[in-house]
Amino acid sequence: RMVLSVPEARSQEFHDLCSSECVEATLIGMFTETKELVLKYQDNEVGRVAMSFLHDGRPPVIRKATYDIAETSAIPLPIRDNYTTDLVQILSSLNVSSKEWIIRQYDHEVQAGSVIKPLVGVDNDGPSDASVVRPDLTSPRGLVVSCGINPHLGDADPWWMAAAAIDEAVRNCVAVGADPSRIAILDNFCWGNTERAETLGTLVRAATACHAISIAYGTPFVSGKDSLNNEFSYDDQGQRRTVAIPSTLLITALGQIENVEQCVTMDLKEPGNLLFIIGNTHDECGGSHFALVNHLEGGQPPGIDSEGAPGVFQAVHQAIRSGLIRSCHDLSEGGLAVAVAEMAFAGGIGAQISVASVPTGNSGLSDAAKLFSESNTRFVVEVQPQHADAFRQTMQGIAIGELGQTTTDANLTITSHDGSRLIHASLTELKEAWQSPLRSV
Repeated sequence: RMVLSVPEARSQEFHDLCSSECVEATLIGMFTETKELVLKYQDNEVGRVAMSFLHDGRPPVIRKATYDIAETSAIPLPIRDNYTTDLVQILSSLNVSSKEWIIRQYDHEVQAGSVIKPLVGVDNDGPSDASVVRPDLTSPRGLVVSCGINPHLGDADPWWMAAAAIDEAVRNCVAVGADPSRIAILDNFCWGNTERAETLGTLVRAATACHAISIAYGTPFVSGKDSLNNEFSYDDQGQRRTVAIPSTLLITALGQIENVEQCVTMDLKEPGNLLFIIGNTHDECGGSHFALVNHLEGGQPPGIDSEGAPGVFQAVHQAIRSGLIRSCHDLSEGGLAVAVAEMAFAGGIGAQISVASVPTGNSGLSDAAKLFSESNTRFVVEVQPQHADAFRQTMQGIAIGELGQTTTDANLTITSHDGSRLIHASLTELKEAWQSPLRSV
């Protein structure tokens, strides 16, 4: 059910539209100048309430919310000669693995207006950063829809979980071509019992981050919803047990693109192109999938450079609009290694890169951190050699690093600063690891 406000002059047009879709629509009232809510039943007045009372008449609800900010530090990451197994395990983890089985159950071809679909690449099975549709097929303008979510970060700090969700939703929008100055966002809070002060405290902390980051990014919240008190208790042979969902925030971003012909997708396009990483990488593996598969607890969750991030988004958008980028993928779960692997097997194009040129903001990082850190506001882009200088010029003032290039062989190879192999696997192996976990559901 929905309540809609419709201009009186267009009420019949609205009613006809609803009737054409067999949707019942009933006129229930009109706005007036009385500043009162008047309720009637069968033409008899059954209620009259002043708007001042509705807004300010009831006493405010005051609840106690507590949250203790825990001190965090970098976790010692395992040092290995080879991290291929780690990459395969992350690709196979349920939060990262392919969701094609459920995506195919929904119609993403309604009215043939989809420009970029949820699945992209040479076999239409790679993970798109966002979807793009043309609401008006006579116009080149597109509507971009993307999401951001990372419940693992909520265990570390709900503030950074909320900030990371906003950053991910925005960068997913930007990665396909959306104008970062024209992005709006929505929230979806899923929480446990907020009557507990400590649970309500995590909700308040996440909401505070939403306020701060949305203002910093210029991305207003235009709607949202919440689903609180998601828990239940039961008797387990005389013992009372309670099951509660993890505190989780989903952010949806809605963007615009003036010309859908400028859209880009995440799959690699052709051998011989250069691969660049955009944005600084930090030692931020707290709550990461690398920590998850290695059973590591604690650590520093990914932070946000709220002052610098908008400039990164704008630079990426300008490079896409200028036709300098062939493919673009954001770095999220699994970090750099997962992002490049997904780009490679989605496009059926190999890649050879080195972590030596990963920008770290003048802080020394281990190979593991460069491969799997989940620092925010980062992208990997594919650039044709003839556009490399123009791309670097567009990125002036933004941290970038030339990683390597796309190749003719169907392998992913990632090396250290000394040339030793950190990761080497066929695209077939990586794609199978990514697709197999949920294939039989």
